Amino acid sequence: MKVVICGAGQVGFHIARYLASEQNDVTVVDQSPELISRINDSLDVQAIVGHASHPDVLARAGVADADMLIAVTYADEVNMIACQVAHSLFNVPTKIARIRQQDYLQAEWSNLFATDQLPIDVIISPEIEVARAIRRRLNVPGAADMIPMADDMVRVISVRCEEDCPIVHTPLRQLTSLFPDLAITVLAIIRGGAMIIPESTDQMLPGDEVYFCADTGHVPRAMAAFGHQEPETHRVIIAGGGNIGVYLAKELEDDPDYTAKVIELDRTRARRVAEMLPTTTVIQGDGLEAEILEEANVGMAEAIVAVTDHDETNILASLLAKQYGVNRAVSLINKSSYGSLITTLGIDVVVSPREITASKILQHVRRGRIRFVYSIRDGFAEVIEAEALQTSPLVGMPLKDAKLPDGVIVGAVVRNGGEVILPRPDTEIIVGDHVIMLVSAKAVKKVEKMFAVRLEYF
Repeated sequence: MKVVICGAGQVGFHIARYLASEQNDVTVVDQSPELISRINDSLDVQAIVGHASHPDVLARAGVADADMLIAVTYADEVNMIACQVAHSLFNVPTKIARIRQQDYLQAEWSNLFATDQLPIDVIISPEIEVARAIRRRLNVPGAADMIPMADDMVRVISVRCEEDCPIVHTPLRQLTSLFPDLAITVLAIIRGGAMIIPESTDQMLPGDEVYFCADTGHVPRAMAAFGHQEPETHRVIIAGGGNIGVYLAKELEDDPDYTAKVIELDRTRARRVAEMLPTTTVIQGDGLEAEILEEANVGMAEAIVAVTDHDETNILASLLAKQYGVNRAVSLINKSSYGSLITTLGIDVVVSPREITASKILQHVRRGRIRFVYSIRDGFAEVIEAEALQTSPLVGMPLKDAKLPDGVIVGAVVRNGGEVILPRPDTEIIVGDHVIMLVSAKAVKKVEKMFAVRLEYF
């Protein structure tokens, strides 16, 4: 597949690295010589300096025979015009644009992106996606990550194993017999910064982060088995009144189970946020100052969500709130180099806008009957939901005989739009099943082929 990526920032770099590792033909365009130099030094892709919406620049990038254009520059308008040029002059089949400014996304202006207006096939709004990801984590106390699959009938959960976790030091093959009520599939174990795709003889250890798959109705029981029975979250303090903070607060305003307070440093912005959030308390001040936290009554909150524009501020605000007794700290972190430090500092949940945005884009890059994609650990693996067709080699045989590629674990099967099956070696996949898997990066292409639409299907 030939892809032109407009924008060499964090998201553009991440997507380019991911697609290049799968032997796609990738060209990156950015007007910053420094960012293009970084791309050339780090990735096996083409990279050119130029304005991403200019026709001559896109022509040099080879957009005339591209399968997809992904516009993720820092300017919404450049992203939109790049898609327009790619459509009108070069007839690019698929155009994806990142749009941050919420005014463009209001329902009353939805006709703006009609095919005969601004022909964008997929719009990604990072702020909305990040706010929704935070909300999902708040809904499952104790979860470091929560990924709803198959219309939320199945959830993939990430948890950390503490010393008192009841199921550590137990080989995975013995979990069912020792814990008969524990209906989960362990998909991955992260230990010492490395991800392990487990075998039946592996066991979880204190300090591990574990991704598991479960029927949504069984998640509370599974969390208890991992030793996570934290109190539900009702009172939330949001540090940062930017687009992410405002969108999250709006979501919480609509839920009677939550109350939120927003702390915003900039006085003008704080006034604006107060106008946008009529039933939310907005406090103007520095979230790192004790008197501001006390004014927000931080000691009574169950969660602090730090979503300012600065990673360091988010980390410090989270740690300070924890000292006041807040149970749960959620921090927005852009710099991947901070990742290994966060859990040792005591921050419970890290949210990466780069990974969340990349996951949404990859969902539309993947071929075959791929319904959902979620990238984890900077692309080490993906959680994938795919629909089994008649031509799939998985159909009609037990999983133990299916010859799944190395690096693939089936977590659940959803049948007939409602029945959730946790797979066993003798489980058979039938046509129409939605198969939920964890797939290592090296196995993604093989999985795409397994769920590809072939001519005999028609």
